[in-house]
Amino acid sequence: MRTTTVGDVTILLPDLDPDDLDSTTEPDADLTEAHVDDVSWRGVALDEIRIRGSRIAGSDFSEGTWEGGTIFGCEIVRTDFSSATLSGLSIERSLVTGSRFTGTRLTDVRLKDVLFDGCRFDYATFSWVAAGGAVAFVDCILTDATWSSCRLPKVLLRSCHLARLELELSQLQGADLRGNSLRGLKTTLANLYGVTLTEEQLPDLAHLAVGELHLAVRAQ
Repeated sequence: MRTTTVGDVTILLPDLDPDDLDSTTEPDADLTEAHVDDVSWRGVALDEIRIRGSRIAGSDFSEGTWEGGTIFGCEIVRTDFSSATLSGLSIERSLVTGSRFTGTRLTDVRLKDVLFDGCRFDYATFSWVAAGGAVAFVDCILTDATWSSCRLPKVLLRSCHLARLELELSQLQGADLRGNSLRGLKTTLANLYGVTLTEEQLPDLAHLAVGELHLAVRAQ
């Protein structure tokens, strides 16, 4: 079993042997121990696809739709999901690195033991996304994204770009937001209930409070 620890979060990750993977270029109802490399499935419609113990690298899923299905024990590397729609998908024990989700719509997606490392989520929309286990975003771009009605308790964000990230009716209690600038975050304070911050982030929190409470700050 392979694990990684980010902050106080330990995440189970896939432990793949490249020699055990079979190359494929066609989407199938069940991809097990497959290697998908430099494949273009742009605009493809996937329904209840199950991918297990596989590696997807340098591929293009942009502008496609993925309804239902699971991703379990997979590595996804430098893959483009821009403007795609991911709905009802379950992602577990997976590592996603250097991938692009610009403008992607994620709805009713369930996450457990997932690490997003160096990914772009700018202008992405998260709706009813839920974490049932350890989830971390490291060195990710989340600018101009929206998280709406999400349940992401204990999620960890580290060294991420959060400018104009909008939080709406989301539950982040126990989330670890240390190591990120909160300046420019678009949220009410209620969405930050119970999160973990550093003392250095308190001025950003005060700035959010001034805006939410419409306080007038004037010289003495």
